[in-house]
Amino acid sequence: MHQPRILITAGASGSGKTLITCGILQALRERGLEVSSFKSGPDYIDPMFHSKVIKAKSANLDLFFTNPEVTRYLFARTAKDTDISVMEGVMGFYDGLGGTSVTASTYELAAATDTPAVMVVNCRGMSISVLAQIKGFVEYKSDSHIKGVILNQMSPMLYPRIKAAIEEEVGVSVYGYVPKITDCLIESRHLGLVLPDEVKDLEEKLTNLAAVLEETLDIDGLIELAGTAPLISGNPPEFEKVEGNPVIAVASDDAFCFIYQDNLRILEEMGAKLLYFSPLADGKVPEGADGLLLYGGYPELFARELHQNKIMRQDIKEKLESGLPCMAECGGYMYLHEQMEDMEGNTYEMAGVISGRAYRTEKLGRFGYIDLTPRKDQLLGMDIGIIKAHEFHYFDSTNTGSSFLARKPAGKREWECICGSRQLIAGFPHLYYYSNPEVPYRFLKQCVSYRKLRSESGGREGCYHPY
Repeated sequence: MHQPRILITAGASGSGKTLITCGILQALRERGLEVSSFKSGPDYIDPMFHSKVIKAKSANLDLFFTNPEVTRYLFARTAKDTDISVMEGVMGFYDGLGGTSVTASTYELAAATDTPAVMVVNCRGMSISVLAQIKGFVEYKSDSHIKGVILNQMSPMLYPRIKAAIEEEVGVSVYGYVPKITDCLIESRHLGLVLPDEVKDLEEKLTNLAAVLEETLDIDGLIELAGTAPLISGNPPEFEKVEGNPVIAVASDDAFCFIYQDNLRILEEMGAKLLYFSPLADGKVPEGADGLLLYGGYPELFARELHQNKIMRQDIKEKLESGLPCMAECGGYMYLHEQMEDMEGNTYEMAGVISGRAYRTEKLGRFGYIDLTPRKDQLLGMDIGIIKAHEFHYFDSTNTGSSFLARKPAGKREWECICGSRQLIAGFPHLYYYSNPEVPYRFLKQCVSYRKLRSESGGREGCYHPY
């Protein structure tokens, strides 16, 4: 067994690490290597770009959601049977909870997984001053795990002298430079990068980028560095399996695409069968579904199309009113409203399960990690314990719910959230099931109960009304 791996990090967001990570992934694949990839922190879009390159699902690793033992287990499980793993950091290397600590930072991930880190340094507008920046990051923590740097937007003429100075004066390896690239830029929108399928000729652009990096980066050196990472392992959290193999309908399309792959995996490990459908294109929830998952995404960009699919909206409303258990997050929660605005402020009728209107705001609301504790009895029960989650949205609601209390893990801010009933929890928070496996377990138990009651009623819809 072996687990070669490196972590690509940076001093700040916007340094080019996602593009460079994708280019490195592409270069490794073109060398015939089987590659696994990971994203540090609560991010959905960057893993989509990874997945586009490696032709396999990319996973998240997040030390706010899981302790080091479980984090190492999740890494080892995904990295198994691959030749090399590439992790991409989040924000700045040391940026953690509350903006004032290193807790749950990329640095902590490097330490917990004993992974050598390579820092992407944006050299635009700098020459020798870049040494001071690198030296500060390397020495801020004695166990920084920073073993090398990549110089982004570096002049090819200046590079040899800066490389020599860094290696002599700072003592870390320089694994090449990236010249200014204009034909492979990835645009952003309010929730981050645009989705991979929206980038015209993305695969061709990434192939061209990999060709550039083969010329300007020391790919062989990066592979050699990855090989220095020691073997690690961990143990999964304990959880029970659910009898009956409940069938769970999972919304998955361009409007609902913010999905943690590990959430789906733990559902399957607990015994669920997952059926995917599109609220944009399909006419109804998959036949025989015992539960419904509506994850986040960009419903605000497809408000007109979601509204026009009236048959689907009615089917979801009827099924939820008949007692079909449902968990809905952020965009999925917005879709369940009576009304939802699009990005231009136009209002459209939605599923009508939750009274009120989801509307656009001018700023990011309730951003970051949160701890959820129940305030009212609902789908998951009052004894579920703390659920770790995060919020990231430019929309709000006239009905945010009061079934849970959200608290910032660093600071004193708290607020009520999530609309809940015996068969429903729906709100802006995104949940990560490995932080509390009781969440998927209790959801699936309710799904089995719903199937049983539906069977006892002769399969009739409307067998009971939880609202």
